[in-house]
Amino acid sequence: MKKTSVHPDPLAKNQRRAPLSAAQHRQTGAPVAQQENIRVQMARQFAFTRQQQVADSNTRISADTLVQRRVVAVTDLQALAPNLTIQPMKGTQSVNYHLRGVGFDDYYENNMSSVMVYLDDVAYPFSSMTDGMMFDIAGVDIAPGPTGFTHGMADTGGEVSLHTADPTPQWHGGITEDIASYARSRTTGYVSGPLSDTVSFRIAASTSHGGGWQYNPTNGEHLGDQDQTSIRAKLKWTPDDKTTVMIGGHWTTDKSELINGNPVLNLDPSWQKLPTYTSYRQTEWDIRPQFAKLIGRPDNLKPSEDNIFWGADVRFVRDLNFAKFQSVSAFETERQSEYSDEDGYDAATGDTYRNVDATAFSQEVKLLSREDRKLQWGVGMYYLRSQMHQQFFSDFTQYIGRGYMSNTYYDQNQQTFSQYVNVSYKLPFGIKLFGGLNHESDDRQIFNYHTIQYGHASYSFLPEGTLTNQLGGMLGIQKQIRSNLMMYFKISKGFKPGGFAANNTVRQEQLKPFKPESVLSYELGFKSDPIPGKLRLNGAAFYYDYHNQQQVESFLLPNYGMLGAYVNIPHSNIWGVEFNAEIHPFRHLYINQNLGYQRGTYSVFNALDTTRVNNYHSATGIYKAFYKDYSGEDMGSPKLTLSGSAAYRIQPIPKYEAELGLNWSYRDSQAMTPGGNGVYRLPPYFLLGSYASFGPTSKMWSVTVYATNLLNRQYSLTSSSDTTTYQHVPGEPRFVGGRFSFNM
Repeated sequence: MKKTSVHPDPLAKNQRRAPLSAAQHRQTGAPVAQQENIRVQMARQFAFTRQQQVADSNTRISADTLVQRRVVAVTDLQALAPNLTIQPMKGTQSVNYHLRGVGFDDYYENNMSSVMVYLDDVAYPFSSMTDGMMFDIAGVDIAPGPTGFTHGMADTGGEVSLHTADPTPQWHGGITEDIASYARSRTTGYVSGPLSDTVSFRIAASTSHGGGWQYNPTNGEHLGDQDQTSIRAKLKWTPDDKTTVMIGGHWTTDKSELINGNPVLNLDPSWQKLPTYTSYRQTEWDIRPQFAKLIGRPDNLKPSEDNIFWGADVRFVRDLNFAKFQSVSAFETERQSEYSDEDGYDAATGDTYRNVDATAFSQEVKLLSREDRKLQWGVGMYYLRSQMHQQFFSDFTQYIGRGYMSNTYYDQNQQTFSQYVNVSYKLPFGIKLFGGLNHESDDRQIFNYHTIQYGHASYSFLPEGTLTNQLGGMLGIQKQIRSNLMMYFKISKGFKPGGFAANNTVRQEQLKPFKPESVLSYELGFKSDPIPGKLRLNGAAFYYDYHNQQQVESFLLPNYGMLGAYVNIPHSNIWGVEFNAEIHPFRHLYINQNLGYQRGTYSVFNALDTTRVNNYHSATGIYKAFYKDYSGEDMGSPKLTLSGSAAYRIQPIPKYEAELGLNWSYRDSQAMTPGGNGVYRLPPYFLLGSYASFGPTSKMWSVTVYATNLLNRQYSLTSSSDTTTYQHVPGEPRFVGGRFSFNM
């Protein structure tokens, strides 16, 4: 429903009904079969015209918008969609997703996200697998609410679907160089074309370097430089007009430095005072030679990644006349090594090094009816098998409560099998009924779990397992009131399987699995074009009945301290509204605005009161559990999110165009703990960006200058905590850059 898009040049009126030019084809990257649809979108000014008759509240983002807003990582998407939160875990490449207040914080990535990420219809069960994938993207769909009725796996919060550009039947290529502040550079390029009458290919690559804006005030050393390279290839074979085979592969290496947290609270007053910084960009980190030797890395190691991701997939599509058969097979791997300074300063109280070796195989098959029938249906099955070996080392040597280095490692296997069916029927008077069912079985085991506290103790744990069988459903009705106005109402129920906490485990009960969660969703929405080509307005209102919400909380281990654990919150509810407006008030000016507002409340919830526990331990030296009733408390998600853009396009001289643009985003405050205030609540922030571009109307080349965080606001992306400190992870300062693109 909410759509962020860039509209075609209104001056090129003589091209609106003509076939797509070679330059326009290069810009869209669309295959020939899609050119007619693109011409329709151009004629009506606003993109995604066909989706205006689809009963959903998805945010659809075009390739042009991704470039103009400089979306280079999945975390950048939260500034383009309402009620969406995508946060890096402790400044690392692992990511947490929240959509309409439904999400899951999982630093160790051994559980399923409440918002599933797909790349070209392949589900990514481990969030860091999207590292380096945001280049040569054809578009992004963000779908809120329970999912799994038309493809993939069932989930409670929704999904983020990334679509990469496909091979083209004509020869095309391009390269873009982006240089900005703090010696940051990003180079991307692609080449696409035919190998024969039935075979075409596309190869795209991206490499990023520099950009480190944090520095250590004690020695001036910088932190945050990128060092990432990715390549992706596709081969398309169309042996006849009814069959398509697509083979793809990708590879990424990432040795980028991390963003370090800034301590804002001393969790243990018996420990030394926190550092005092005089600049937003300052931070401290350190690694002890003994710890570097234990993990086999150099003594001068900075907080950083050392990752390799690769994968391959095969897609087969066959038109059977009465229906279309589709099959997607994929294999993905993750080799991640990550060092993070989790106390946020130069002390050995929470330094962590993590190794992850994971694989995922998936297979989906489905059958879809013809689109020109009153009765439409789809049926499919999805299978996922993942295996993970994870090992993480911690240096607590200077933490009085522990005083040792530790090593925790384990293995985890997962198998998920889901089936789904969906149906819709067109009635007279523009009415359509639609519905769907899904069933999912998820089987997980965690085993070979060991914790070694060097010079202190060693623990071995029994294996644990959890099996979830869940059934979801969706039922709705839509009415095409007029050609430019559609309304819909739907009810859906989604589930998410349970899992395990994988922390510094020292007791068997810490491995007890948590239960599945479920969301019953009610949604009422509309899509309209009150003034075609001039004004588009879409909106939705929703209510979620949330049961057994999975949330990370603190677990108190007597004579040891607090550890992270997952709990099931018995009941909560979320409600909200979302709007999107696209406005073309007069020639040359295009405006887009998203608005999201949501409120979530815990109905029944008791949790550990960490503040009282820490204060009692500071006064007595004893850990004692204190609990607090959070029933009636706000769930803490940002209540108001705004994002928008304005572009002014002209032709200053014949055959050349210029564009000036502004973009903005606002995020309300976010409580990072139940009822969190003070340092436990991230302050609201407003970001402003701008750009100016110039180039020929043929799109053969373009030059752009831009600024992000134009007002140089200081803000926090997320927060984290460890043994002695609570930290805020800062967002980027102002970056000023230039971009040059050449296409042929």
